Amino acid sequence: MKGFIWFAAGSIAFIACLGYFFPWTWWLLILAGPLIILGLVDITQKKHAIMRNYPIVGRLRYLMEDIRPKIYQYFVESDIDGSPVNRVDRSTIYQRAKRELNSQPFGTQFNVYAEGYEWMAHSIQPRAFESMNKDPRVLIGGNECTQPYSASIFNVSAMSYGSLSSNAVESLNGGARLGNFSHNTGEGGISEHHLNQGGDIIWQIGTGYFGCRTENGNFDEKLFAEKCTAPQIKMIELKISQGAKPGHGGILPASKNTPEIAAIRHVKPHTTVASPPYHTAFSTPREMVQFISRMRQLSGGKPVGFKLCIGQKKEFHAICKAMLETGCYPDFITVDGGEGGTGAAPPEFSNSVGMPLMDALAFVHDTLTGYNLRGKIKLIASGKVLTGYHILRALALGADACNSARAMMMALGCIQALICNTNRCPTGVATQDKWLMAGLVVDDKKHRVANYHRDTIESAVELTAAAGLESPHHITRSHISRRVFMNQVKTFEEIYPSVAAGSLLNGPILETVSSDAW
Repeated sequence: MKGFIWFAAGSIAFIACLGYFFPWTWWLLILAGPLIILGLVDITQKKHAIMRNYPIVGRLRYLMEDIRPKIYQYFVESDIDGSPVNRVDRSTIYQRAKRELNSQPFGTQFNVYAEGYEWMAHSIQPRAFESMNKDPRVLIGGNECTQPYSASIFNVSAMSYGSLSSNAVESLNGGARLGNFSHNTGEGGISEHHLNQGGDIIWQIGTGYFGCRTENGNFDEKLFAEKCTAPQIKMIELKISQGAKPGHGGILPASKNTPEIAAIRHVKPHTTVASPPYHTAFSTPREMVQFISRMRQLSGGKPVGFKLCIGQKKEFHAICKAMLETGCYPDFITVDGGEGGTGAAPPEFSNSVGMPLMDALAFVHDTLTGYNLRGKIKLIASGKVLTGYHILRALALGADACNSARAMMMALGCIQALICNTNRCPTGVATQDKWLMAGLVVDDKKHRVANYHRDTIESAVELTAAAGLESPHHITRSHISRRVFMNQVKTFEEIYPSVAAGSLLNGPILETVSSDAW
């Protein structure tokens, strides 16, 4: 630090001496002056020790730290090591979205003898792909539902406007319209950008009840019923928790609460609005399932379900018992894995809270089966579902359909820059910066979303045909194998043993369900 002060003083004195004899050298101050000022700023600031001790040069540390993820992604990491989505899967998504060459030369890059490698069992008597149904669907809606919905087996997962740009939201909804699949609004409410393109909407309602709340933040039945009359709204999803940050609320800062956002969420503009980690409309499992039944009535008989990330197993058992005692059943349950993504979450919650999707999906399916509830409720899987194989794997574990967020973002052009929480998304997907948003052209990107969806569904159907099955819903846990050790392979049926229907009604199955959880 002292050395720089002497260097700066000496440089100025030297230039001044030169200027006395050679006036043109005063121009050197134009070059040296800003560097000297920058160095003086560095040695007087108190936040960064490196910059204070090594002015100007110390800034290189922060520059390298900033560009490190880009260098690593493009020049260092292998095609199969990228995280959270590897290069192989990202390339598959991009190629399908752009309708480019969708094939792979020279065999797989994955180590097929590594622990965790998975594969699907084919049949020596496969079915002809041409004879298969290219658009498999599932009908969602129980006995109390008067407006059941025929859903695609692959849909857009919950992402709110505000987290995504308006252009991204419209592109996703436009793709849903072109591809005949659904688009989940996320808990931020229904904006005009969700409606402009005419795609099917799944309205997600979280703890803030945005879009259907009273002035003090409680659920507003009248407002909810009014909005549910919109024909684009096909289902309603009550969010209990999400995989990326289960058990964590959120805050909308006053600076982001613009008049447009406030109108969508039915809050006062320019105020700080909290989304609590819990619901205020109910506080027990019985009250929750009764609230879902009430929502179905208010919606005019549309399917209503809930989304959750599995935490304490006994709580889900309690929800199942509440269904049996009250006779109130959700039309669907969305199981969100702990590996789910979000624009911003505390690292401890993203990294260390919540059950991963495969374990959670098997648990929910088996628990519902054990209580004889599975036939009344459809299951939707959410959490890094990217390819046709991922869809079939989820269906094998018990899902009826799947949702995807990050893959749909990549179909829009997301490059996994990992700066979603900075408002500087370079592709205009996760930002409110109008200059960056302008790069995302809705009329082009909506076709890419539809392309990706169509090709991924076709891939799942082709895999189904290769297994000799008539429908993706016929796949079982026995069709999927995983290497659990170098010389040991188990099927999913062995890893996640199926539970017999009704087996939990009279007591716990000690092999799979603890007495405490039951």
